[in-house]
Amino acid sequence: MPSSTSSSEARAPGAAARATVDPADRYARQSAADRPGVAQPVPTRPVPAQAWGRIILWAVVLAVLLVGGWEAYWRSFGARPGYRNTYGLWAIQRRRIDAGEGDATVLVGASRVYYDIELPVWERLDGRRPIQLAFEGTSPLGYLEDLAADPKFTGRVLIGVAPDLFFSGFEYRGGAVRYTRKESPSEFVGQWLSMRLIEPYLAFEDADFSLATVLERQPWPERPGKHVSLEPRKLGYHDADRNSYLWDKVADDPEYHALWQRIWHDNFQPSPDDPTPQEALKIEQEQIARAARVVAALRAHGVKMLFVRMPSSGEYLDFENANFPRARTWDKLLAATGAQGIHFEDYPELQGYYLPEWSHMTRPEAERFTAALHRVVMRDFWGPHAPAPAAAGAPRSALPAAAQR
Repeated sequence: MPSSTSSSEARAPGAAARATVDPADRYARQSAADRPGVAQPVPTRPVPAQAWGRIILWAVVLAVLLVGGWEAYWRSFGARPGYRNTYGLWAIQRRRIDAGEGDATVLVGASRVYYDIELPVWERLDGRRPIQLAFEGTSPLGYLEDLAADPKFTGRVLIGVAPDLFFSGFEYRGGAVRYTRKESPSEFVGQWLSMRLIEPYLAFEDADFSLATVLERQPWPERPGKHVSLEPRKLGYHDADRNSYLWDKVADDPEYHALWQRIWHDNFQPSPDDPTPQEALKIEQEQIARAARVVAALRAHGVKMLFVRMPSSGEYLDFENANFPRARTWDKLLAATGAQGIHFEDYPELQGYYLPEWSHMTRPEAERFTAALHRVVMRDFWGPHAPAPAAAGAPRSALPAAAQR
């Protein structure tokens, strides 16, 4: 019996005639039947003669028009070029500690530390620019643990406390340490190229302005029984060293201003995913214990630490006071860690700033606040004439507010 894989068996009558490719059709595809005896033949087809130069030219023109139109649209919206707050950008700043700046002042926390402490103002008053390692929507404890494990860090650290993030352990951008340790050469080069060739020139190079994000936030019909929360929008701009500031559109555009307040208001509503009160209390206690461990580790290699409860207002402050009362969270944090702290409600000079969406200051206000915060820090805690912790007694913020007046 002839083998089904043999190339030497006779072909059926007329098969050669049927398999022959019409020589007049120069673009006809050749198949296995056209090349008998060739194992696993590769089909080939000549490329048609076209005006490829003209086609490429029109493709480039179309791409430029589409990109230019997208850029013009977002520029008209008020956007401008700026650096993206990526893990790669964070890694550049984190590596400064291992490159000889281990005695620097480091800022950790969430978006209030990120947007409301202006590095140029601090540098002007302090003589050295701090290293900004805060990340929006993220508890700082993971980044503090990374610093505590680094014997090269012996400086000072200002720890921002946003109650709803710090005491819940929420880490929206918690992967920066892992990224820094495992950043590949291609990721490093991609960050370098993007910072020099793309981000300084294109306003639409922002996650909030990508086509996929724009399509996702359209008012699509909701499935029955499922509520889609409002996602945060673009909030600010970032420099190459992660100095950041609030986008003036948040304060100056009434519609965008109202949108951000709706986003926070929506975020304050109860969710089926929320922990029970008992679970929430347990998480708070775990985060305070975690903070105590990391403070002890940092203290062991001579690091000075200072917790700062950054300002909030309006509905956001009401939400924090209701769900994370000071006596149960902030006061217990200072007691458990033995660290000093600054609570904005205890210092008149840290109050009264304009927070358009209840959580972050405009750039001029952040510059004023940074100067006031630096004065408090140096006067009461880190300056040459600051009272020693033992002589000063309990940290000022650990005392009841009435006792401080």
